[in-house]
Parts: sequence; C-alpha cells; structure tokens
Amino acid sequence: MKQSIRLALVSALALVLCLVPGKYTFADSVSVKPFLAFGADLSTKEKAQVMKQFGITNEELADYQTITVTNKEEHQYLDEYLASKVIGTRALSSVMIEEADAGSGIEVETHNISFCSKEMYTNALVTAGISDAKVTVAGPFPISGTAALVGAMKAYGEMTGEGVDEASSDAATNELVATSELANDIGKEKAAQFVALLKDKVVSGDLTSEDEIKDAINEAEKELNVSIDDEMKTKMVSLMKKIGGLDLDLGKIQNQAQNVYDKIKDMGIDLDDAKGIWAKICDFFVMLGNAIADFFSNLF
Repeated sequence: MKQSIRLALVSALALVLCLVPGKYTFADSVSVKPFLAFGADLSTKEKAQVMKQFGITNEELADYQTITVTNKEEHQYLDEYLASKVIGTRALSSVMIEEADAGSGIEVETHNISFCSKEMYTNALVTAGISDAKVTVAGPFPISGTAALVGAMKAYGEMTGEGVDEASSDAATNELVATSELANDIGKEKAAQFVALLKDKVVSGDLTSEDEIKDAINEAEKELNVSIDDEMKTKMVSLMKKIGGLDLDLGKIQNQAQNVYDKIKDMGIDLDDAKGIWAKICDFFVMLGNAIADFFSNLF
C-alpha cells in the first residue's frame, strides 16, 4: 500500500512538472541548421581560410545558415569597453554555432585566436544566455578574438528566433573584455576562473551592494591565490552589478560552463549548491510525498 501511494504521488508530480513550460532552447527543436557568422570584411582568400578552419567546403556551405557581422556592429557592442583603434576598421572574426543536446552545456573551440581563451568565451556566452551549443571561433590569421562574441550572439539569436536581450549582451561583452584585461595581470586561465568563481558568489548569494561584491572579490583572491589591483576591482564591481541584475540561474551557469567550474572544484574550492529552482521544488515534493506516504502507511 505504502509503495503504491508513493508511486502515485511521484508520478503525479512528474506529470505536473512535465506540463510546466520551460524556457525555450534550440536544442529542443528539430533539425536546426548550424549557423555561420562571417566577418563582413573578409576577403575571398581570408574567407576560404576561415572555412578551412571550420572544416567546411564550398559544396557544404548550403547546409549552413549564413549571416555577416559588420564592423559597425562590432563598434556598437565594444566601443564602451575598448578604444576604437583596438576594435579596428575591419570585421574579421567569424563564428560557427551548432546545436547540442539539451543539458550538454557550451563547448568552445578556437582557431587563430591569439588572446581570448575557450574558458573566457564560455563564461561570457553563459552570461549572454546562450546554452547547449558548440561554438567555433576562427580568424583568417591570428587575431585577439574579442569581437567574435558579437557574431556568436547574433548567430544564436538568428538560430533560436530569440535575440539576446540588450542587458545580457552588454554584460557578456563587458565580461569578455574585463576578463581579457585581467588576463594581462594574472594569466588567461586564472582570469577565467576568477570571473567564474566571482560570478558564482554573486549569483548564489544574491549580492547587489558594492561592499558585498568587494568582499566576494577578496574571497576569490584568497581562494585562487591571486592579487587584483584597485582599478580592476572597480571594474569587477561594475561588471558583477550588471550580472547580478540578470536573474541568472546558478545551476544553469555551472552546467553550461561545466569545464570551467570543474577546474575550480579540482582546486579544492567549494562552490554553492548549483541546483536550479525546479530541482529544488522537485526535491521538496518528493520529500513531502514520502512524508504523506509514511503517514498513510501507518493508518493500515
């Protein structure tokens, strides 16, 4: 009797949760063509080199949706964070984005990208709201790759039919640039880990004030054994205020950027519980169902 009641309760709960609509991801759709976002200023020879990096022939190009990213668009996103001369006058960064299985996270591959690391891109893409995607970034020759995030967000928006909102795209762009600057001081790997760990603290603790975020920065410094100067701390506070206002889900952050957070855990650093809200609700109802089942079992 006890087992029957428990099974009925859990089955009913599962049915209810299945009927609750979740946020759409393109991994839930069927047969979505991969997207290519080419830098609009690539020469014919440069475009051929980028396609080679992607592993695509001219004959296979028809199997992809293609768009272009202009230098004007790069400036639109990056002018607030980088000098105009750094952004340049030619859009060269190109991105291929493909759907991945739901829950598999973000996988990044780079070719001819001299500065931005895979982990930097992963962190920023998660902040932008991108999920379950294989992202390949390529240049025709070694380039920094900062502007490639613009193409990734544009391609993802076209693929899913849901554009990345302005607040998320701004925070993601700010994050990639700030992480790149931090890498000059503490190295690429540590910079990506620092921003990921700090983001975890801000989102899990719902930190919003400057003092709270500064305390989190100090904690992250000690845990990763790095030192951040005052100017960079000010930039991190500003960035984390933006990220804190995006209503990001901690479970999704850690799942989508699993490769980054796994390295942090391997260093012996404890991360907050990454269960998403639905997982927590499910745990609550399972516990409640067990209690009710136990109660009724005592009546027979």
